Amino acid sequence: MRTLELLAPAKNLECGKMAIDHGADAVYIGATRFGARAAAGNSVDDIRRLCEYAHPYGARVYVTVNTIIYEDELSATRLLLKDLNACGVDALLVQDMGILEMVAEWREPEPFKMELHASTQTDNRSAEKVRWLQELGFKRAVLARELSAKDISEIREKVPNMELEVFVHGALCVSYSGVCYASEHCFHRSANRGACAQFCRMKFDLLDNAGRAVEHQRYLLSMRDMCRIDHLELLADSGACSFKIEGRLKDVEYVKNVVSAYSCELDKLIAKRPDDYRRASYGKVDYTFQSNLRKTFNRGFTTYFLEGRQNDIACFDTPKAMGEYVGKVKELRGGSFNVAGTASFENGDGLCFVNDRHELEGFRINKAVGNRLYPLKMPSDLKPGVALYRNNDVAFSRLLSGVTAERRLPVKMKFRATADGFALHVESVETGVEVRSEITFAHQEARQPQHDNIKKQLTKLGNTIYSCSDVEVEEEAARLFVPSSLLAELRRDAVRQLAQKTVLSKEVLSRKPAETCARGVGDVPREYAQFPYLYNISNHLAERFYQAHGLENIRPAFELAPTKEPLIMQCRHCIKYSLGFCVKRGGKQPTWTEPLYLRLGDGRRFRLEFNCAACQMNIYAE
Repeated sequence: MRTLELLAPAKNLECGKMAIDHGADAVYIGATRFGARAAAGNSVDDIRRLCEYAHPYGARVYVTVNTIIYEDELSATRLLLKDLNACGVDALLVQDMGILEMVAEWREPEPFKMELHASTQTDNRSAEKVRWLQELGFKRAVLARELSAKDISEIREKVPNMELEVFVHGALCVSYSGVCYASEHCFHRSANRGACAQFCRMKFDLLDNAGRAVEHQRYLLSMRDMCRIDHLELLADSGACSFKIEGRLKDVEYVKNVVSAYSCELDKLIAKRPDDYRRASYGKVDYTFQSNLRKTFNRGFTTYFLEGRQNDIACFDTPKAMGEYVGKVKELRGGSFNVAGTASFENGDGLCFVNDRHELEGFRINKAVGNRLYPLKMPSDLKPGVALYRNNDVAFSRLLSGVTAERRLPVKMKFRATADGFALHVESVETGVEVRSEITFAHQEARQPQHDNIKKQLTKLGNTIYSCSDVEVEEEAARLFVPSSLLAELRRDAVRQLAQKTVLSKEVLSRKPAETCARGVGDVPREYAQFPYLYNISNHLAERFYQAHGLENIRPAFELAPTKEPLIMQCRHCIKYSLGFCVKRGGKQPTWTEPLYLRLGDGRRFRLEFNCAACQMNIYAE
């Protein structure tokens, strides 16, 4: 039997708690610094509180320390690791190999108890790279989003004892993570420092070698959002153990809706195959709403490369959220129009459509009368037959603003009399953890049977994370007088013990990174040799690490030493294929001459290189 984990994003403590309440087995959260979403930082105290909240469910907390670290930040990083280790964090997501050197040199009184997970920013796209990471001491690798189910299966087969984490939902980077320098090159905002300016969500012209425009002002690098909710069984069978939802900048509504949807789907898979899989944490969740992935932020959905190259991964018309399809415009009349479809609307709903200029145009409904809608301002490009999408659903947001889920751990209770009092035995149904609480109290024959009151008092678990419908009361105990206050005291003591014992114990790393024998620098794409800044070495500890592992041509990270005409992106997305001009895959013969160029509105150009052998598109800055 293999354990499956639903891993949810936490922008902050509230989002983390809501993720746990709605079924997440683990959450990942950023600390004050050094996370790949600089705008989503949290105090160590909040992270400690999140650990305390998650651990009684057997759920885990991972902290992102997955930026490259500058030399003058090494001391602050050491202090952060010390604090995170002390507050109960289960794992660190790491990009900078200098952190492995810090762990190897760990001299703190408290042993290092956090697992190391290789963040997707370490560019984990091959079995050779994953095996190398395992030999270094990493417990888990977060695989590149671009891998197919077949690729994942091959990695699992070749590296069977490495945990594999895969993305299943959320925004997609067009470049392999960790090897994108477009934002730094153009705007001096490094993606590897958590400050991506989203170069890939901008408009471009596509030019041929003669300067002729093949496409004009379109979002040629903008990916749709990933959605693999219908493919969790395929991913599990391929070897993935953790299913990751992207979104550490998303709000509570997004977390509630998406986590609920995926948790329910995982439960269905486990109910279907209980001998093969089980959840990584405990508890039963009762929901008060029906999740709907199309009602929260999305750019349209794709499974990306899960089952091979598809032509649905990009959206050249807009990088914005379109939301759910709600019907077509039927007819316009004055300042209103009606919609052909079955959707219902409310005042304040946000709608949008793609106009004739391939632009997303949005507006808000001022008044809704059935399917006749009165916009605050009638869009000039709206006409009959236009497809409408709702990207702000007032009714759904109202629903999600309240209490939408309750997660409880089922327990069984046994109550009996002892020689000098009473004892309560409580067992967690899912974990098998057992506790016993006793109290001294002189036995007195009751005037009336106590069974119903005993059961009533012991099952008052409303302010705890437990639920109980199974109470066994010994016959002798039911004949004795038991004050309700005493029963409450027994219950509270048992609950306290149970919460403490359910928390998973963490082991000290059995083998520190310095003690490993891994040599070489993993299997990396050929571009790494030509552009050694792709190793992202930004401090002396990372430099020492790579020297020890045989790297000879050591160069500083791009952020520290920009180069001329750099490779700024490596993409599985191929513009030629998306436009229907990949001859290798049955497309039309292009009429243009290569190389092709992308041009921003300010005139800056970027050369495209089509590496057809690797089915990869590289982007170079001029």
